[in-house]
Amino acid sequence: MYKQLLLVEDDPTITDFMKVVFSKEQYQLKVAKTGMEALTLVQMETFDLLLLDLGLPDIDGIELLKIFRKRMTIPIIVVSARTNEVEKVKALDCGADDYVTKPFGTNELLARIRTSLRHAGNQQAIASPVIENKQLKIDLDKQLFYKEGKEVHLTKNEYRILTVLFQQLGKVVTYDTLMTAVWGPYSGDSQILRVNMSNIRKKIEENTLEPEYLTTEIGVGYRMKDYREN
Repeated sequence: MYKQLLLVEDDPTITDFMKVVFSKEQYQLKVAKTGMEALTLVQMETFDLLLLDLGLPDIDGIELLKIFRKRMTIPIIVVSARTNEVEKVKALDCGADDYVTKPFGTNELLARIRTSLRHAGNQQAIASPVIENKQLKIDLDKQLFYKEGKEVHLTKNEYRILTVLFQQLGKVVTYDTLMTAVWGPYSGDSQILRVNMSNIRKKIEENTLEPEYLTTEIGVGYRMKDYREN
């Protein structure tokens, strides 16, 4: 069954290119050139995923993102020329599931879309007490973590960090989100987060220099790769 995607983008070069790309995939694409047009479309039709440019002619992309997130739970991927890390963090903290910068590779964008759709389809699994991801497993009820079937000793904060990352498999989790989840809303120094991440990598990765599971989105946050089947 084809997935219905909405692209909010006013650049005809990009919209024409993406129409060609998606025509070859299992997706049906609709395009809105303005924020108001997009708001009208989402009221009239049902979409599985939304691709959002931030530089729209009528509504600021971040403000539009906030409106979309209040009204719907579908995945939203920001596709923007804004490479500033502050902008990326703001978009993710406002509800974006991922952020792709222009110019982008077709394969990268399609992979991000597949991941976001898979994440949306696996919400029930994520809500279950046991989440498995390749050779890693976390038991939220027993508060235990396993690698290759063997229990891994974690500190309380390391476990809390991994809980957040496993509940957001495949998605970027910003530094601020992790800091707030583990140390509270008034936590400031992110050095303690980096130390904990380093320790976690030593416990779950075979090679910490080329991590298999836990990747860093520089200046933005961390992503736990999603290896679950579609």
